[in-house]
Amino acid sequence: MIKIEVYSGKVIKLGDDIDTDIIIPTQYMTLRTIEEMSRFAFQPLRPEIPEIVERGDILLCGKNFGCGSSREQAPAIIKSLGFSCIIAKSFARIFYRNALNNGIFVIENSELYDLVNEGDKITIDFDKFTIFINGNREIKIGRIPDTFINMIKSGGIVAYWSKVNRDRYGES
Repeated sequence: MIKIEVYSGKVIKLGDDIDTDIIIPTQYMTLRTIEEMSRFAFQPLRPEIPEIVERGDILLCGKNFGCGSSREQAPAIIKSLGFSCIIAKSFARIFYRNALNNGIFVIENSELYDLVNEGDKITIDFDKFTIFINGNREIKIGRIPDTFINMIKSGGIVAYWSKVNRDRYGES
C-alpha cells in the first residue's frame, strides 16, 4: 500500500445533478487560464464559492455530480479553487475520470451526504479508508487503487506517466 497524507477540510455542500455548465458556465470558457475561469466557478448556483473556499476544503455533492458536457476544465477549476477532494453520492463517469486525470481525489459515498452539514470539518484517512466527521463519527470508504493514488500524488495523468517513463527508461 502506498502511504499518503490525511486530508482535512471544511465541507462545502452542493446538491444533485450539478452539471459542468454550473461548474463553469459556457461564457467563461473563452478565458485564457484555469485561474481566470475559477473566479466564475459555480456562478449560476453559488457565486460566492470562489471567495469562501480555502485550500484543502472538501466539496460534498449529491448524485450525478459533473454530468453534462465533457469539460476537462471543470475538475481543473475545482482543483484550482483549492478543493482537496470531491465526495459525491455518484459521479458522471467522464467527470470522474477527468478529475483523476487532473490529479484530484474523487470518492463515491452514498452515506456521507446526509450526515454532514455545510461547514463541518471532515478528515479523510486514505490509509484506514475512513472519513471522520467533526473529529468523532467514522464512515468507511472503499479502497482507492494504487494507480489512482499515484496519479493524484503526481498531479495528474500526464505527470504520472512522465514519472513512470523516467523511472523505467531514465532521463531523456
